[in-house]
Amino acid sequence: MILINLLPHRELARKRRKEQFTLGLGLSVLAGVLLAVLVYTWFQAQISDQQDKNQMLKTEITKFDAQIKNIAGLEAEIAALLARQQAVENLQADRNMPVHLLAELVQQLPEGVYITSMQQTDQNVALQGVAQSNERVSELLRNLANNSPWFSRPELIEIVAATANLTPRDVRRVANFQIRVKLVRASEAPKTPASKSPAQLSSKPASDAVNR
Repeated sequence: MILINLLPHRELARKRRKEQFTLGLGLSVLAGVLLAVLVYTWFQAQISDQQDKNQMLKTEITKFDAQIKNIAGLEAEIAALLARQQAVENLQADRNMPVHLLAELVQQLPEGVYITSMQQTDQNVALQGVAQSNERVSELLRNLANNSPWFSRPELIEIVAATANLTPRDVRRVANFQIRVKLVRASEAPKTPASKSPAQLSSKPASDAVNR
């Protein structure tokens, strides 16, 4: 017996294909949503983990900042203590500066040079005096620069020709001069044999006396 299908089979096949396509599309959308949810969840976990790390870093940075402030405070205290120590050492060293000044100046004065005024301001010493000639002044500058560890950077400020009346009939030409020199502290002086003490200078001629 021959069977003849009189139903619209093409429409049924098209309907089945449409249903299959709709099902596949739905499954694809569902898979896409699930994948998006998984990716979003993974990113959120990474962000949360990074935020935890950032918070931990902030906490550690806060601790280090506090330690740095403490260290800075300690360094400031150390610097202040060193400054006070240096000031005390300078004061102790400066106690003997007038002794070195007078003793060394008497030793370095050439013949024919007389000091009439001397003024000390901190380590700077201003000298005024009279010399028999300009060469004597030059010799004094060389002595102060090269022969004493207690003087440095002597500088001639002024030299003026003048006359000196030794007696009513004895008038001589002299040179009035002004010199500035720096007195070196004991802590800054080079390690050289100590200068002669003032007692050892008593043998110097009376003409070399220094008036302050």
